[in-house]
Amino acid sequence: MTLSIGVGARPSKALPASLWVVQALLGVVFTGTGLWKLSTPIPELAAMIPWAGQVPAAFLYATAVSDLCGGIGIVLPSLTRIKPGLTVLAALGCAALQVCAIVFHVSRGEAANTPFNFLLVALALFVFWGRRYRAPIQPRA
Repeated sequence: MTLSIGVGARPSKALPASLWVVQALLGVVFTGTGLWKLSTPIPELAAMIPWAGQVPAAFLYATAVSDLCGGIGIVLPSLTRIKPGLTVLAALGCAALQVCAIVFHVSRGEAANTPFNFLLVALALFVFWGRRYRAPIQPRA
């Protein structure tokens, strides 16, 4: 017996549930990280993550705002069903941000700090794939 999933096949109920769980987790991680970077004084951040004290403040705050926007964007449009396609774009943005973080850390000789970034890339791409192709959220009528 061969089981194939075609482009028009309906996803199982597990896929939408998995996507919501991953979206919620990514939302918490990205939003929390963004708020943390924005609300913690740079010297305190630098004590925990040394690169924060070694880059211009504008760079640090740009990453914080990107984190915050990605975290909100990966959940809110789907949750409200207002422009849910923005979730797909936010997922791509979160993946791109993490790829940039990986390149940044590797360029600084900090490759040991990247496994979590790789996990976030994979989870964001899962949300992109799932919400774009397999279980899209329909906009509010």
